Amino acid sequence: MKKPSHCANNNKKGFKEARERMVESQIASRGIKDTRVLDTMRKIPREEFVPPEYRSSAYEDRPLPIGNGQTISQPYIVALMTESLELENNMKVLEIGTGSGYQTVILACIAGEVYSVEINKDIYKKTAKILGKYANVVLSNHDGSKGWKEHAPYDRIIVTAAPDYIPRSYISQLRKGGIMVIPVGFSSWSQDLIKVIKTEKGIRKIKICDVAFVPLKENKQE
Repeated sequence: MKKPSHCANNNKKGFKEARERMVESQIASRGIKDTRVLDTMRKIPREEFVPPEYRSSAYEDRPLPIGNGQTISQPYIVALMTESLELENNMKVLEIGTGSGYQTVILACIAGEVYSVEINKDIYKKTAKILGKYANVVLSNHDGSKGWKEHAPYDRIIVTAAPDYIPRSYISQLRKGGIMVIPVGFSSWSQDLIKVIKTEKGIRKIKICDVAFVPLKENKQE
């Protein structure tokens, strides 16, 4: 599938040099080698995915608030999770936690189709306006704790909020041979980032590193 024109270089507002520095000093220097990830993060304007008051900090090595108690992830974590998915351009990806939409766009510029779920209505409305120009992104405002069964199976799943355990629904919606990257843990300050590989015999789990994500929310009324 031809990638959206919005995945091309974006030089607006003088942020190009800041993106280059971010990729070199925060991402490549820490061992991210996938050229598709590096090239995409050089092109996508992260400043467009944060509130106006944080745009001057868009390329700093840290997460930033996006409202409603949510954050846009640290650039290195976005790169690490994306590289760990081992994406190909014909793959169907499920993202749990659209958030700012920045991770969504990185996925959309590398993979074939991205199905992304956001539980918070206010964040969903804001992000949907940004992501409307990406033809290979499909969004939904629902409880993602059970995945998105209608479009399963998925070649890859990425989860950007931390459940206490790996939900069975995610495993069932992952294609055999598929990969999921998910933060897991009871503590809101420290979780394990896990790479899950679904095989004919079950699942294989590999710890990538320690991370700190917001907890995965569930709609108790559903």
